[in-house]
Amino acid sequence: MLGNFFGKKKRYATIPRDEAKQDIPEGLMKKCPHCKQIFYRKELDNQLQVCPNCGHHHQLSSRERIDMLFDADSFEEWDHDMISENPLDFPDYLEKLEKDRLKTNINEAVVTGKGKINGFPTAVAVMDARFRMGSMGSVVGEKIARAVENARKENLPFIIFTASGGARMQEGVLSLMQMTKTSVAIERLNRAGGLMISVMTHPTTGGVSASFASLGDYNFAEPHALIGFAGRRIIEQTIREKLPNDFQTAEFLLKHGQLDQVIHRHDLKDTLTTILDIHQPGGDTE
Repeated sequence: MLGNFFGKKKRYATIPRDEAKQDIPEGLMKKCPHCKQIFYRKELDNQLQVCPNCGHHHQLSSRERIDMLFDADSFEEWDHDMISENPLDFPDYLEKLEKDRLKTNINEAVVTGKGKINGFPTAVAVMDARFRMGSMGSVVGEKIARAVENARKENLPFIIFTASGGARMQEGVLSLMQMTKTSVAIERLNRAGGLMISVMTHPTTGGVSASFASLGDYNFAEPHALIGFAGRRIIEQTIREKLPNDFQTAEFLLKHGQLDQVIHRHDLKDTLTTILDIHQPGGDTE
């Protein structure tokens, strides 16, 4: 009797794991990787995927970025059907591309087009890190170069949102050639008096950071975005020195003059609108 009286009793009814999973619809909640807090996905959607607790900027898909930025029903996509081939016969490359197409519902790691931002016609390229880590292959470079050329021909400002792990190794030197191709297109836009705005998001690394991502008339970044060429460990091993904790963050680059501004996502559309307004023909240039 005494043993039963002092014995440990269950205070709560247990729910079988399989049954509990059925009670919470998949995808309803999302965990912040920075502060580990869990939120309703809809709450994060309303905050433009910025954590309400710690301010961490979650990655956006290209479609989320476009919907956030452009006026309703104003976006017109360019080169939607352009897809990569396998020029080096890299094993399983085509199969991996097809898996990413099915997973992301886009055909490559960048979406390009034109639309209106608060009424201002604008050309855009939005990289998507969900597709092959946003790596830059032949099609990514070609689509960006074409978008810049279209902006020049149609006299539109050009905005690019970068998110990339760098050059795509499955395409070898053909991938590295895109650094030159995109840079030449941007120089043509510049000589024609066109405007380019670069917004670097997490992560922007490798050949992308060393080419078109850094060639804007305005170079912006989202808070705490990783931006750099080589990896931290490689640099430390090469120079045999310990790097600062904030090395290769957007804030570090701003401090050392490599960025014009670090902009919170909630303020980004208003900032871009102001710049587009200033650069309109006859706009305020003071």
